[in-house]
Amino acid sequence: MDLRFKNGKFVILQVSDAQDMQVVRKTMFHMLDVAYDTILPDLVVLTGDNILGNHLCDGRYRNNVFPSREAQEKNMRKAIHHLVHPIAKRGIPFAMVYGNHDDMNPMTKEEQAEMYRAYPGCVGLDGDESGDVDTYNVPIYSEDGSRVAFNLWLVDTAWTDKETGEGHDGIKPEAFAWYKKTSKALAAANGGKPVPSLWFQHIPPYEQGQISEPCEEDAPGAFRGRPLEPGDPDVKYYFRLKDDVEFLDGEIIGRPCGFREDIGQLEALKECGDVKAVVSGHIHTHCFDVVHNGMRYIQTPGASFRCFGNHRRGVRVFIIDEATGEFKTYTYSYTDLCGDGPIARFRYFWDVDECEAKKKALLTKLGIAAGTVAATAVALAGIGTAKKRGKK
Repeated sequence: MDLRFKNGKFVILQVSDAQDMQVVRKTMFHMLDVAYDTILPDLVVLTGDNILGNHLCDGRYRNNVFPSREAQEKNMRKAIHHLVHPIAKRGIPFAMVYGNHDDMNPMTKEEQAEMYRAYPGCVGLDGDESGDVDTYNVPIYSEDGSRVAFNLWLVDTAWTDKETGEGHDGIKPEAFAWYKKTSKALAAANGGKPVPSLWFQHIPPYEQGQISEPCEEDAPGAFRGRPLEPGDPDVKYYFRLKDDVEFLDGEIIGRPCGFREDIGQLEALKECGDVKAVVSGHIHTHCFDVVHNGMRYIQTPGASFRCFGNHRRGVRVFIIDEATGEFKTYTYSYTDLCGDGPIARFRYFWDVDECEAKKKALLTKLGIAAGTVAATAVALAGIGTAKKRGKK
């Protein structure tokens, strides 16, 4: 499938860490429906933890257990359908990478890829040369179709040893070799000039974790974060952005983090000179856009209502300009998309965690029948308001 610029623009909607199951949190999917219909993207990019794979693996839901592989596969197909069908039925192309939770189950990435490919509009998932099925590139052609005007790199960063269950993060050496080869080929076809690109991965790069440094609690710009060495009595629990970091947008909540080891990603990207920004997910509460050591790092918050998050829950938009090869990016939170009225607030309150039973008990104490509360929550699943925003 060839993707092209339209009226000089190309719009990408990024959804990261949807992280749901065969039985879903309807509020997240309502939020995503509003996003698709108001932003009108040319492509949706899913940047990992697309499903809550570890809970499909242990099969637990309301104390039911689904031990067989067949049952787990059935649940996976349902979870993927919930996420992908709303995109496919709108005729929007989509591309994706896996996250650590996608790989926490008996199904291989290749088997999962077949489930995604079954939907119209699936782009890529063809990383035969790169070493991973979800490590590939997506060219975006000029409006007249004569050249590749922009490029997207989608790269695997998380995998699980199926024998030991041990999780790993990073980028495999063969993926870097494939990237350099493909980038140079794209540049050669572009008159020797690197094709401007965005790089999408699930777990942030090592270098993103180096944009902050420990500091005292009362230091200017200090924020509390997870320590580098938990348990050390002398460890610092407060951090600040380094002086050479250019902060463009967003909000720093907690210490930015990335791969545990330096695998040479920044050097590889600088060598090819095509990547304008590395875009990551994985850390649900983080949302920022910074420049450090000549590279731009964009962190997108999680969309999930089933897993941890904060007021930033939502999506990110990229608007790419064909003429310049530059882009603008911004995020839409749940409130931006669904409003801040009583219905939207109730839906958020009801669906944002795993405490429905406690909420029913609390509301019952307040004089509202639990059955009425549950019926109201279900009825509100299809109701909401939106702040209409189209392409800019």
